[in-house]
Amino acid sequence: MQKQVIEFGGEPVGIVIPDEDRLKFIAVKFHVIDLDEQRFNSPDEVKTAIRELVRARAKAPTALA
Repeated sequence: MQKQVIEFGGEPVGIVIPDEDRLKFIAVKFHVIDLDEQRFNSPDEVKTAIRELVRARAKAPTALA
């Protein structure tokens, strides 16, 4: 497998590249930077992690200054 673009919500948010028999995610959008350089077994696993990250951030309370 070569590098593959990962989209979320119709927008490219990163790529995966083969690394140590897995796929390393390289984030190109700030809202998924927490997943940068993590390794996954499949592109679908990356998309699931992105979905969970976005969902968790949406539920997190916001600090008021």
